[in-house]
Amino acid sequence: MNTSSPRASARTDFTLVCTRTSVRSVLHQVKHWRKRVLLALTRVHTRPDKPRETAAQGGSTMISRRSMMAYTAAAAATTSVAGRAIAQIAAQPTRIVFPFAAGGSGDALARMLAERLRIGLDQPVIVENRAGAAGRIGVQAVKGAAPDGKTLLMTPIAPVAVYQHVYSNLGYDPVTDLVPVSQVATMEFALAVANNINVSSIKELMAWIKANPSQANYGTPGAGTLPHFFMVLFGQAAGLDLQHVTYKGSMAAMADLAGGQIAMVLTTVPDVMSLHQAGKVRVIGVSGEKRSIFLPEVPTFIESGYRIKGDSWYAVYAPANTPADIVARINRIMVDGLKSPEMAKQLMAIGLQATGTTAAELREIQKRDSAFWAPAVVASGFKPEN
Repeated sequence: MNTSSPRASARTDFTLVCTRTSVRSVLHQVKHWRKRVLLALTRVHTRPDKPRETAAQGGSTMISRRSMMAYTAAAAATTSVAGRAIAQIAAQPTRIVFPFAAGGSGDALARMLAERLRIGLDQPVIVENRAGAAGRIGVQAVKGAAPDGKTLLMTPIAPVAVYQHVYSNLGYDPVTDLVPVSQVATMEFALAVANNINVSSIKELMAWIKANPSQANYGTPGAGTLPHFFMVLFGQAAGLDLQHVTYKGSMAAMADLAGGQIAMVLTTVPDVMSLHQAGKVRVIGVSGEKRSIFLPEVPTFIESGYRIKGDSWYAVYAPANTPADIVARINRIMVDGLKSPEMAKQLMAIGLQATGTTAAELREIQKRDSAFWAPAVVASGFKPEN
């Protein structure tokens, strides 16, 4: 049984409505009610025993004291409630949704961006990990959020540029349901081999595979990920039928590689760099057009004789219909942070290269890379369960 008074319920309902609307909407309501109060105050109240006369006819214009007090109280109450609602909206933290579990370079990047936004917006900013369905749950959460700049998506390339070629029932349209804000960082892929096989180059790996076809299995962070599709390109270029072993994330794959349970793994440079530098695994190829600044001693696939390349990136998006001025403000804060020597150094430490593009540039990158990866998705024959 609800024991709250009608007046308390009305106040609560009004506050809830206000907190779910934009500040602009609330200001519009305040302006509307102020206008009504002012119109009411201009009404002329005459005595009931005399006919109404205009000022030109010598009639007296007199507003009753009771009416004056009522209208003044109404104006004050409207302004006060709306003001409190606006304050509540402003105080709500901005959310950066990262559609994967905590940990790893992507999560670290999201938290760096949250700190930059906290300073730039002078408001609380939190990172919300919404893992599940290969990132789709997090994207869908942002799609359904209010377009007021309070909810952002920080995602790798796949959920916004590749999954539309993978899933028949994606649950969102990455072009129409999201607004680009900025590409924030890039990274390459790296092919690493276990120490228990005597291989130090891609050429030597090819010879080992031909001699040990039953062990020619490769691991990736998951089926339907870009490392999976890149290895499809590699298999085509090398004329090999490589067997894919799916892991739940890079950490599990790298643990098996370091332990010698699998011969090779393709993942991102940030996820393999420290193990390579510690001598626990060996990186023998990187996927960029030129050598990685993080692993300058490792040749590219192109250098090794295979005309394939590919990279990955992280980017920030907002829900569709987010006002352009809000997108521009968030973009400016993020780009300023990414171009600072301090943040660039922080990203270098985890194997990421800071970028910081305009919203228009991100839209073109998304379109270009979606077209690039589509053939590899088809060639993989990957058919996920929706």
